[in-house]
Amino acid sequence: MNSKYTPETKQQIFAHLESCESVNSIAKNTGIPQSTIYSWIKTAKKDSESFELIKSSDYKTLQRQNERLKTIIKILKTVNCCVGSPLKDKLNELEKLYGQYSVHVLCDALDVPRGTFYNHIKRNKRDDTYYAKHREELRLKIQEIFDESRQIYGSDKILAVLQREGYRTSKKMVLELMRDMGLTSIRQDAKKMYGKEIRKCKNHINQNFNPDTPNQIWVSDVTYYKFNDKVLYICAIIDLYSRMVISYKIGKKNSTNLVKSTFKQAYETRNPQKLIFHTDRGSNYRSYTMCTYLKSLKVTQSFSSAHNPYDNSVMESFFSTMKREELYRTKYRSEQELRNGIDQYIAWYNTIRPHRAVGNKTPLEVETAFADK
Repeated sequence: MNSKYTPETKQQIFAHLESCESVNSIAKNTGIPQSTIYSWIKTAKKDSESFELIKSSDYKTLQRQNERLKTIIKILKTVNCCVGSPLKDKLNELEKLYGQYSVHVLCDALDVPRGTFYNHIKRNKRDDTYYAKHREELRLKIQEIFDESRQIYGSDKILAVLQREGYRTSKKMVLELMRDMGLTSIRQDAKKMYGKEIRKCKNHINQNFNPDTPNQIWVSDVTYYKFNDKVLYICAIIDLYSRMVISYKIGKKNSTNLVKSTFKQAYETRNPQKLIFHTDRGSNYRSYTMCTYLKSLKVTQSFSSAHNPYDNSVMESFFSTMKREELYRTKYRSEQELRNGIDQYIAWYNTIRPHRAVGNKTPLEVETAFADK
């Protein structure tokens, strides 16, 4: 470009061009040669194309940087500290987000060395840490979602349900926990798995409901009861020898956790030596978590035949009786009153109500007589 023209002059020329004035007219009015004006236009076009080229090549990089900054801002809004807080506070806050974001971004957000953060996580992976508690909470919820989906949902759908219900986690964490729990979605191999399931779900009692001693055969099932537009699930375990309800729990979800905690309560109270635990084929009783737990206690699992309620008729009869004698004939004013009513009924059922199956004695009388032998 000709150096005798100032930048201001060039800007005025471009302003005329933008207003659609012709180069010929501009040259006549300003005295600037047309060749000079065309030279300026050519140079400006090259500069514009160069800028567009650089912009295109760096677009993805800029986009990644933008997303990273957005994530850092999100982290800073979540934690209860700042970059200038003590290191201990920053590590504890970042630990709560571990598994939800990359370690690089977490550490950059609060200016924490990655090595220091990894050492903190490794040192604190104990049962009383937030991380361990968060994982255990996710385990229970994942198992519940998996069971309620009839073992159909994979990691993607389980993650979607978790996020919809407000749980903060990542697909990597869900996959890791599912592998650790042995949960596999049923897909194309369903027919093959069905064949294995038939062989695995063996009936060890075959409607023999009269064992010789207590703690020889326990039966269990889950029923539900609707109260004020809510559904409550009741899990119970009965010892077939005395027909005593030895454990029961009430929950808001028909989950593996419900049946496992009910069994654990009975097992720790009665400490059986050689036990058969008979149930229907509900997915909560057949879940990996439940089966592994019972196997670790050397408890033999027994299952009813498919679509045969008579194989677990003792439990069917108990729930039917409880609903007829207590639940359906009582108007509860609150959920707590309902829970208290179930507590009182089962206590009465075990200690006062006679049972025809045990010679019109109460379950407590039958157990007491056995202990006195």
